[in-house]
Amino acid sequence: MANTKSLRMTLWTVVALCAAIFAYAYFSGGAKNLIGADFGAPFKLSSTTGGEVDSASLKGAPYGMFFGFTHCPEVCPTTLNDMSVALKELGEPAKNFRLFFITVDPDRDTQDVMCDYISNFDPRIVGLIPTDNELQKVAHDFHIYYKKVATSDGGYTMDHTATLFLFGADGKLKSTLGYDEDKTEQMTKLKKLLAG
Repeated sequence: MANTKSLRMTLWTVVALCAAIFAYAYFSGGAKNLIGADFGAPFKLSSTTGGEVDSASLKGAPYGMFFGFTHCPEVCPTTLNDMSVALKELGEPAKNFRLFFITVDPDRDTQDVMCDYISNFDPRIVGLIPTDNELQKVAHDFHIYYKKVATSDGGYTMDHTATLFLFGADGKLKSTLGYDEDKTEQMTKLKKLLAG
């Protein structure tokens, strides 16, 4: 049991490190600086609130996007919990902010599973459930890495990008939040985003 837990912690450390390298390469003065630019592509995905979320309808208020899965042992629940706390602390300026949690494990993350999982966090966090084909497209469009990894118990886990993307009311990418990023720096970025 201890060895399995140690292996999982090691795997998630590697995932977080890869995400940090990805974020640095993409967003901190690398050859392809996307901050302030159009990023991603239009999408329509099934939502835990019912119906679909159409990216075309998101302009007008800032929002965030995070890719993960409900069986995630640490990175996903920690990120969603941290964002729940941050949104509460931000108060009135964050009332129209929404964070979209897009599963990279649609085989297990059904509507019921996602609804139950999301209910543990702030109601402004909305689950999105792509089909396998939709996931391939949206992951490609948003430069998301994900991969199914077998576990010793015969099941599997998912490696995935652990970066949270922040979009402005104009629909353009404004900033990112890293999993291990200083919480004060994260709050500064969120306040700047909400201030427009």
